[in-house]
Amino acid sequence: MTVSAHHTAYEQDTGGRADLQLMTVQDIMACGLLTTHFQPLGRLLFAAAREQGVHFDLEVHCVKLALMHWARQGMQGRLLVNLSASALAALMAHPVAHGILGLVKDHQITTARLVVEVTEHERVEHLPRLQQAVAALRRYGVQLALDDFGDGRSSLRLWAELKPDYVKIDKYFAKDISSHPDKVQTITALRRIAETFGTQMVAEGLETADELRVLRDLGIELGQGYLLGRPQANLVSSLLPAARDVIASREISVLPSKTRSGRSDFTVGEIMQRVPPLEADATHKQVARRFHDDETLKALAVVKDGKPIGLINRQVFFNHYAKAYFKELYDHKTCLLFANTQPMQLDVHMGLDELTDVLTSEDQRYLTEGFILIKDGLYQGMGTGERLVRAVTELRIEAARHANPLTFLPGNIPLTMHISRLLSGGASFVACYADLNHFKPFNDYYGYWRGDEMIRLLSNTLVAHCDVRRDFIGHVGGDDFVILFQSEDWLQRIEAAVAAFNTAARDLFDEAARGCGGIEAEDRDGVRRFFPLTTLSAGVMRVLPGDFSRADSVATAAAAAKHKAKQLATGVYVDQRAS
Repeated sequence: MTVSAHHTAYEQDTGGRADLQLMTVQDIMACGLLTTHFQPLGRLLFAAAREQGVHFDLEVHCVKLALMHWARQGMQGRLLVNLSASALAALMAHPVAHGILGLVKDHQITTARLVVEVTEHERVEHLPRLQQAVAALRRYGVQLALDDFGDGRSSLRLWAELKPDYVKIDKYFAKDISSHPDKVQTITALRRIAETFGTQMVAEGLETADELRVLRDLGIELGQGYLLGRPQANLVSSLLPAARDVIASREISVLPSKTRSGRSDFTVGEIMQRVPPLEADATHKQVARRFHDDETLKALAVVKDGKPIGLINRQVFFNHYAKAYFKELYDHKTCLLFANTQPMQLDVHMGLDELTDVLTSEDQRYLTEGFILIKDGLYQGMGTGERLVRAVTELRIEAARHANPLTFLPGNIPLTMHISRLLSGGASFVACYADLNHFKPFNDYYGYWRGDEMIRLLSNTLVAHCDVRRDFIGHVGGDDFVILFQSEDWLQRIEAAVAAFNTAARDLFDEAARGCGGIEAEDRDGVRRFFPLTTLSAGVMRVLPGDFSRADSVATAAAAAKHKAKQLATGVYVDQRAS
């Protein structure tokens, strides 16, 4: 069991009550009014010590108290004691370390079980002195921790320079981490840094089971907070029951995911072709020569003082150039006569969402003519409609693998990752594959907008019937959804979801269709026939530790259960593996 020793001043009843407000910090220490509690420190006391010029004395006094109290209680685990960077440097520069070394010797304290926790509340102005102090500590076998990393005052450079054995991550990153994807990404990045420097991370401020579970699943081995243990004077040998239950549980947390619409750093400048432009006084003869010299050119921009004033498309130009007497009449005339003087111009920094708006705009001439790329109003290069469509399509497809653009639920990649986490963690879970019956006829009959509405209805219904903290919902495409249940009442949840969807989906049909129980539409072979109202089928199977080793095997087996559910038309089909 590892504890942090901190100190608070208490009033002492001596027939009359001693007023702490009237006492100096020196009086408090001399009268023995300090006691050790093994977790938080009293900030107000240390602020007063700084004002009275005895901050260093107070820090050393607190370290001595912590060592004595810990020794008297059997020296369980490791002891972390706080020291500011300046106090540590001053302490280790003293010949006898202000009596602390003698105290360690007198109480037979094993220095290898001591950790000095450097509190970084002011800028470290003398890093070489601090490094010398840390080196002296390590010669005694004492380890080093960096406190409150990420609170805005501590630095990554300090981590790199000191290479502490432990880094305590500020409680901001633990608070509500189960619903903040940015914090998950930050902790993941910090863990990689910790692995690089050979440092163990400690998560501070753990107060809920969800926070502990997420951080456990992110590979953080050590934690501190009210959920694990409250501050108290006596050492304890175990964590609080709620924390022990989370740590012992094989249930895997559902990590919050960040909705992605594509590569956030993509700009249209990436597909730019650096084509030298034509000047405003260029002639048609010069244009023809440029196109003849480079058969790959689709279009040329015309500029004046660096600013685009026109665009000449290759095909359009040669349609004019091939006409009778064109050369004789226009060869030496300005090329702007038959140019598009209002071409599409896009800034090189334009991102994916803006480009999607371009693709859906009413003016689609750029698809054949091309467009001009500018920066600060000046010509930079050319782009083609073909390359733009391909780039946006590829980015959208990649984004859909992470988050479905219609429902914003996780796509195939997060789904696969979560299944892998469940398998590697040895968790028992239930894989459910949900799919709509007779959805294509509905989509063809009422149109894509109504089809999208039904898919969103299915998404909302599944989310409403799952515990999103324990159950993962993935949208793998179209009307196919996968739910990975860790809720014990998974069967009631999916049965209720099927019933709720089937009822709500009726309202998406017109009154005539509801009256006759379906619609007349063409099947996949083009044959017109009757289709019942759209309903939901779900194939379910339980996955026990050791059943599968690969995520794709789980998905394949769940899909087979789904096919069985559709064949039997039972709504929910439970594979024998789940019974």
